[in-house]
Amino acid sequence: MKVSRNFDIGSYKDKYIKRRIAIRARATRCRTIDDYCELLFRNDGELDLLVKGLTIHVSQFFRNRSAFDKLEREILPVLFNRLRKEGRQSTTFWSVGCASGEEPYTLAMILAESFPAELKEFKVTLMATDINRDIIDVAKKGLYASDRLREVPDALRECYFAGAGERFCLRDDIRAMVDFAAADLFDSSSYVESDLVLCRNVLIYFERGEQERIIQRLANVLPTEGILVLGKAETLVGESRRRFTTVCPVERIYMKNRFSIY
Repeated sequence: MKVSRNFDIGSYKDKYIKRRIAIRARATRCRTIDDYCELLFRNDGELDLLVKGLTIHVSQFFRNRSAFDKLEREILPVLFNRLRKEGRQSTTFWSVGCASGEEPYTLAMILAESFPAELKEFKVTLMATDINRDIIDVAKKGLYASDRLREVPDALRECYFAGAGERFCLRDDIRAMVDFAAADLFDSSSYVESDLVLCRNVLIYFERGEQERIIQRLANVLPTEGILVLGKAETLVGESRRRFTTVCPVERIYMKNRFSIY
């Protein structure tokens, strides 16, 4: 699998991998797993479908709305004040496992709506990465079904979206705020130096040891007092806990410690 598609299943939880493979085996009417393995060797299309199934891309705008409220009201104001004190003129915010773009675009709308002065004061780069190149192409188009917009406040929906047939198209200036790229979390060279990292609902698919390695790598690209946001079902593990201070346990928001050595 890794040789064919540069995708390593060894770091994923066994139960998760077995469940996703079983789903594809049933969908292709294979009687046994051996039959399905034979199908994978002779059918590149099925191999692509399996990889796509293993990298789940389920999201929506303002997913877990309370986390974005916390970012808007408390985290981002403090972050921008820190940049001023440090004499910084630029910053990067990174959305990890961005899927079809709802998360980074949500952050872009928040910045456009609540921090227009800061966008003029600082060069803010919104970086969004995912392992799946196809889903990155979908994200760049900014077209979404109505169910993806269920949590978007009415005022923002009217301001930043326009009807496009049965779907909604995100405004061009918001799309232009986000830089998308394909990247693999197991490749340390793909990590982006950032002041804010959103890595929500990504770690839950990996074994504990791999979760810790990923968090350590994220800590390495965060500055002192940089912010890491995990998903509601995720938390810091192992030695990585020493590198962060908890800002909000409910929303899984953490700040990199001043004395953080690894």
